[in-house]
Amino acid sequence: MNSNSLPTPTSSEEIVYKGKLIEIVHRKMKAGDKEFTIELARRAPGTRLIIVKENKILLTKEYRMKLKEWDTRLPGGKVFDSLNEYNEFLKSGKDIKEAAKTAAKKEALEEVEIIANNLSFFAISPCGATIVWDLYYFVVTSFEESKKGQHLETGEYIKIEWVNFEDVKKMCLDGTIQEGRTSTILLRFLNSI
Repeated sequence: MNSNSLPTPTSSEEIVYKGKLIEIVHRKMKAGDKEFTIELARRAPGTRLIIVKENKILLTKEYRMKLKEWDTRLPGGKVFDSLNEYNEFLKSGKDIKEAAKTAAKKEALEEVEIIANNLSFFAISPCGATIVWDLYYFVVTSFEESKKGQHLETGEYIKIEWVNFEDVKKMCLDGTIQEGRTSTILLRFLNSI
Protein backbone atom coordinates (compact mmCIF):
# COMPACT_ATOMS: atom_id res chain seq x y z
CA MET A 1 0.00 0.00 0.00
CA ASN A 2 1.33 3.47 -0.82
CA SER A 3 0.72 6.89 0.73
CA ASN A 4 -1.43 7.94 -2.25
CA SER A 5 -4.35 5.70 -1.27
CA LEU A 6 -7.56 7.30 -0.07
CA PRO A 7 -7.35 8.57 3.52
CA THR A 8 -9.49 6.94 6.15
CA PRO A 9 -10.10 7.92 9.79
CA THR A 10 -8.18 5.84 12.32
CA SER A 11 -9.97 6.98 15.47
CA SER A 12 -12.79 9.15 16.66
CA GLU A 13 -12.39 12.88 16.38
CA GLU A 14 -11.10 15.10 19.17
CA ILE A 15 -12.64 18.51 19.80
CA VAL A 16 -9.71 20.75 20.76
CA TYR A 17 -11.72 23.98 21.07
CA LYS A 18 -15.43 24.65 21.42
CA GLY A 19 -17.20 27.99 21.42
CA LYS A 20 -20.93 28.65 21.20
CA LEU A 21 -21.11 28.36 17.39
CA ILE A 22 -17.75 26.99 16.20
CA GLU A 23 -15.56 24.10 17.26
CA ILE A 24 -12.09 22.99 16.11
CA VAL A 25 -11.81 19.28 15.47
CA HIS A 26 -8.74 17.05 15.00
CA ARG A 27 -9.14 13.77 13.13
CA LYS A 28 -6.41 11.15 12.94
CA MET A 29 -6.22 9.76 9.42
CA LYS A 30 -4.28 7.12 7.52
CA ALA A 31 -3.39 7.00 3.83
CA GLY A 32 -1.47 3.85 2.96
CA ASP A 33 1.24 3.55 5.58
CA LYS A 34 1.23 7.26 6.49
CA GLU A 35 -0.66 8.58 9.51
CA PHE A 36 -1.54 12.25 9.92
CA THR A 37 -3.98 14.57 11.65
CA ILE A 38 -6.34 16.92 9.87
CA GLU A 39 -7.86 19.96 11.51
CA LEU A 40 -11.23 21.40 10.63
CA ALA A 41 -13.61 24.01 11.94
CA ARG A 42 -17.27 23.03 12.30
CA ARG A 43 -20.32 25.21 12.65
CA ALA A 44 -23.97 24.19 12.69
CA PRO A 45 -25.61 24.57 9.26
CA GLY A 46 -27.72 27.48 8.09
CA THR A 47 -30.69 28.03 5.81
CA ARG A 48 -31.48 30.52 3.07
CA LEU A 49 -34.87 31.09 1.41
CA ILE A 50 -35.44 32.01 -2.22
CA ILE A 51 -38.98 33.41 -1.93
CA VAL A 52 -40.46 34.09 -5.36
CA LYS A 53 -43.50 36.14 -6.43
CA GLU A 54 -44.32 37.61 -9.87
CA ASN A 55 -40.75 37.36 -11.25
CA LYS A 56 -39.31 38.91 -8.11
CA ILE A 57 -37.25 37.54 -5.21
CA LEU A 58 -37.66 38.71 -1.62
CA LEU A 59 -34.37 40.10 -0.32
CA THR A 60 -33.47 41.57 3.04
CA LYS A 61 -31.23 44.48 3.86
CA GLU A 62 -29.55 43.81 7.18
CA TYR A 63 -26.81 45.51 9.18
CA ARG A 64 -23.97 43.02 9.59
CA MET A 65 -21.62 43.67 12.52
CA LYS A 66 -18.77 41.69 10.94
CA LEU A 67 -18.95 43.77 7.76
CA LYS A 68 -19.68 46.99 9.69
CA GLU A 69 -22.18 47.91 6.99
CA TRP A 70 -25.54 47.02 5.46
CA ASP A 71 -25.74 43.87 3.36
CA THR A 72 -28.40 42.63 0.97
CA ARG A 73 -29.20 38.98 1.69
CA LEU A 74 -31.69 36.17 1.39
CA PRO A 75 -33.78 35.57 4.50
CA GLY A 76 -32.49 32.72 6.61
CA GLY A 77 -30.56 31.79 9.69
CA LYS A 78 -29.19 28.97 11.79
CA VAL A 79 -30.64 25.45 11.78
CA PHE A 80 -29.54 25.01 15.41
CA ASP A 81 -28.86 27.75 17.94
CA SER A 82 -25.81 26.01 19.43
CA LEU A 83 -23.18 23.40 18.70
CA ASN A 84 -24.57 21.23 21.49
CA GLU A 85 -27.97 21.04 19.75
CA TYR A 86 -26.27 20.32 16.40
CA ASN A 87 -24.00 17.60 17.78
CA GLU A 88 -26.91 15.93 19.59
CA PHE A 89 -28.89 15.99 16.35
CA LEU A 90 -25.99 14.39 14.43
CA LYS A 91 -25.95 11.53 16.96
CA SER A 92 -29.68 10.95 16.39
CA GLY A 93 -29.20 9.85 12.78
CA LYS A 94 -32.17 11.98 11.67
CA ASP A 95 -32.27 13.73 8.29
CA ILE A 96 -30.53 17.12 8.52
CA LYS A 97 -32.42 18.35 5.45
CA GLU A 98 -35.71 18.04 7.34
CA ALA A 99 -34.29 19.98 10.29
CA ALA A 100 -33.10 22.66 7.84
CA LYS A 101 -36.57 22.83 6.28
CA THR A 102 -38.20 23.32 9.69
CA ALA A 103 -35.68 26.05 10.56
CA ALA A 104 -36.24 27.74 7.18
CA LYS A 105 -39.99 27.95 7.83
CA LYS A 106 -39.32 29.48 11.25
CA GLU A 107 -36.88 32.04 9.80
CA ALA A 108 -39.36 32.99 7.05
CA LEU A 109 -41.99 33.81 9.66
CA GLU A 110 -39.66 35.61 12.07
CA GLU A 111 -37.59 37.65 9.59
CA VAL A 112 -39.95 38.44 6.71
CA GLU A 113 -43.46 37.63 8.00
CA ILE A 114 -43.97 34.83 5.47
CA ILE A 115 -45.87 31.63 6.22
CA ALA A 116 -44.27 29.22 3.76
CA ASN A 117 -46.91 26.80 2.49
CA ASN A 118 -44.36 24.78 0.59
CA LEU A 119 -40.60 24.72 0.55
CA SER A 120 -38.74 22.84 -2.13
CA PHE A 121 -35.12 21.99 -1.55
CA PHE A 122 -32.85 23.64 -4.13
CA ALA A 123 -29.19 23.18 -3.10
CA ILE A 124 -26.61 22.72 -0.38
CA SER A 125 -23.59 25.00 -0.39
CA PRO A 126 -20.67 23.54 1.56
CA CYS A 127 -18.14 26.04 2.90
CA GLY A 128 -15.02 24.03 2.06
CA ALA A 129 -12.87 21.05 2.89
CA THR A 130 -11.55 22.28 6.24
CA ILE A 131 -14.54 24.37 7.33
CA VAL A 132 -17.79 22.47 7.76
CA TRP A 133 -20.65 24.97 7.52
CA ASP A 134 -23.32 23.96 5.04
CA LEU A 135 -26.05 26.31 3.86
CA TYR A 136 -29.36 24.73 2.81
CA TYR A 137 -31.30 26.68 0.16
CA PHE A 138 -35.06 26.30 -0.26
CA VAL A 139 -37.38 27.83 -2.86
CA VAL A 140 -40.77 29.14 -1.73
CA THR A 141 -43.42 29.90 -4.35
CA SER A 142 -46.57 29.46 -2.26
CA PHE A 143 -46.92 31.51 0.90
CA GLU A 144 -49.11 33.81 2.96
CA GLU A 145 -48.13 37.04 4.65
CA SER A 146 -48.62 36.79 8.41
CA LYS A 147 -48.99 40.51 9.28
CA LYS A 148 -48.05 39.74 12.90
CA GLY A 149 -44.77 41.65 12.66
CA GLN A 150 -41.18 40.55 12.57
CA HIS A 151 -39.78 38.63 15.54
CA LEU A 152 -36.10 39.53 15.34
CA GLU A 153 -33.24 38.61 17.64
CA THR A 154 -31.67 41.30 19.78
CA GLY A 155 -29.52 43.55 17.59
CA GLU A 156 -31.17 42.48 14.32
CA TYR A 157 -32.65 45.10 12.03
CA ILE A 158 -34.01 43.77 8.75
CA LYS A 159 -35.70 45.67 5.93
CA ILE A 160 -37.62 43.70 3.31
CA GLU A 161 -37.73 44.38 -0.43
CA TRP A 162 -38.97 42.55 -3.54
CA VAL A 163 -36.42 42.74 -6.37
CA ASN A 164 -36.96 41.70 -10.00
CA PHE A 165 -34.93 38.80 -11.36
CA GLU A 166 -32.68 40.95 -13.58
CA ASP A 167 -31.76 43.28 -10.71
CA VAL A 168 -31.06 40.31 -8.41
CA LYS A 169 -28.66 38.98 -11.05
CA LYS A 170 -26.89 42.36 -11.20
CA MET A 171 -26.68 42.46 -7.38
CA CYS A 172 -25.04 39.02 -7.38
CA LEU A 173 -22.48 40.08 -9.97
CA ASP A 174 -21.62 43.55 -8.62
CA GLY A 175 -21.17 42.44 -4.99
CA THR A 176 -24.28 44.10 -3.55
CA ILE A 177 -25.14 40.62 -2.25
CA GLN A 178 -21.90 40.06 -0.36
CA GLU A 179 -22.37 36.44 0.68
CA GLY A 180 -20.56 34.78 -2.23
CA ARG A 181 -22.17 31.38 -1.72
CA THR A 182 -25.62 32.94 -1.90
CA SER A 183 -24.72 34.88 -5.05
CA THR A 184 -23.64 31.65 -6.73
CA ILE A 185 -26.80 29.78 -5.71
CA LEU A 186 -29.03 32.69 -6.78
CA LEU A 187 -27.35 32.80 -10.20
CA ARG A 188 -27.83 29.03 -10.51
CA PHE A 189 -31.50 29.43 -9.55
CA LEU A 190 -32.09 32.28 -12.01
CA ASN A 191 -30.43 30.22 -14.75
CA SER A 192 -32.76 27.29 -14.00
CA ILE A 193 -36.03 29.16 -14.52
